[in-house]
Amino acid sequence: MIHEVLPVGMLQCNCSVFGDEQTREAIVIDPGDNVEEILGILQRHRLRATLIVITHAHIDHVGGAAKLKAITGASVLMNEDDEGVYSQLDMQASWLGMATPRRVEIDGKARDGDTVRLGSADFTVLHTPGHTPGSLCLWLPSEHKVSAGDTLFRDSIGRTDLPGGDFRKILVSIRDKLLTLPEETLVLPGHGDTTTIGREKEFNYFLQGL
Repeated sequence: MIHEVLPVGMLQCNCSVFGDEQTREAIVIDPGDNVEEILGILQRHRLRATLIVITHAHIDHVGGAAKLKAITGASVLMNEDDEGVYSQLDMQASWLGMATPRRVEIDGKARDGDTVRLGSADFTVLHTPGHTPGSLCLWLPSEHKVSAGDTLFRDSIGRTDLPGGDFRKILVSIRDKLLTLPEETLVLPGHGDTTTIGREKEFNYFLQGL
């Protein structure tokens, strides 16, 4: 499995590109910006993006999706509970003092327990509300990796003080959906450094006692 992580945009969102060596198809997770660099990764590995997955509808994770879809023709998946957050894209842009990006048409609803296939590998959608109502993670057991969006970080958790955030819900999501994964699972957070489930169980202040 080909996998590259590219921090994009002013908030350095971690965009992941997963590619299958046999089919040359790719999944792009959270193309928030820097679409030309994402395309460069695809071209370097001779990959064709067939799917874009949005972990949640904050501008730094979805801002480049429309442009990437227009160029590649990839379908876009997002959890339907984040439609309200996505409808406020202009307000999000004003908070950051940036232009509102073009909205992308969502092609499919990524629901808890859904399977997303790439070659012979299956990603499982984990609905993890709390940072936003429709936040999701993608668990890839064959690679022992989970793309955690802004639900879980190294030594921290996603903020819950923005519209749609819920501190209790994010802790329940992490407890029930992420801490049940194998401890060696590599966590790919939406920002910052990678970590593991085992490390966060031991050292993450927010998770003690869960």
